[in-house]
Amino acid sequence: MSAGGTGRLLGIGVGPGDPELLTLKAARLLREAPVVAHFAKAGRAGRAQATIAALLRPDVVLLPLLYPVTTEIPHHHPDYRARIEAFFDEAATQVAAHLDSGRDVAVTSEGDPLFYGSYMHLHARLAPRYAAEVVPGVTGMSACWSMAGVPIAQGEDVLSVLPGTLDEAELARRLRDADAAVIMKVGRNLPKIRRALAQAGLLDRAIYVERATMPEGHAMPLAARDDAPAPYFSIVLVPGWAGP
Repeated sequence: MSAGGTGRLLGIGVGPGDPELLTLKAARLLREAPVVAHFAKAGRAGRAQATIAALLRPDVVLLPLLYPVTTEIPHHHPDYRARIEAFFDEAATQVAAHLDSGRDVAVTSEGDPLFYGSYMHLHARLAPRYAAEVVPGVTGMSACWSMAGVPIAQGEDVLSVLPGTLDEAELARRLRDADAAVIMKVGRNLPKIRRALAQAGLLDRAIYVERATMPEGHAMPLAARDDAPAPYFSIVLVPGWAGP
């Protein structure tokens, strides 16, 4: 509890899915937290919650924050923006109610909280008013290149992190300008990503990684993977350093 009598907002990075990749600090704070909030799609517990389940105290208050939309509406559509912003406002209000009652709230985030994480929307709304601490986590991309066993960048290599939602021509342009690349948000964008890599002359270097650090995880050349939609936990890597 902070000096002002209100609880602390804790953004906890829980890593890519393997409970053993939690930091010691993240594990300690989760064991101590009276309230644990997590983002998830309606009807699903979410991977972050499964990762930390064994750590939680018996009397913990679980606060699920369920997205009103995920992929049903295009992200650039005005209706999506309106609904998702209203959702984050309401989620912040729910968390603030616990903070105002003096309870710390740990908000779990897959990977790192401030790297493409939903937690950052709560942080932007609440950190100006409450004591807040962010615990970094192992990112999905580092889990992917570690599982695949490929050095990603070295020396003066420029590493670009690109969302697969970019326009195909823009994605190809940015790939041509990078020494190494990580492409996130693969999903239904996989065929477009493949075409952009081919245009940039990089398809033969691209590696597809799925569910890194999880029991069902695997890596393969992207050229050998079909165009079926990729699961949420998937990334395409373009290594920049070949060594030795």
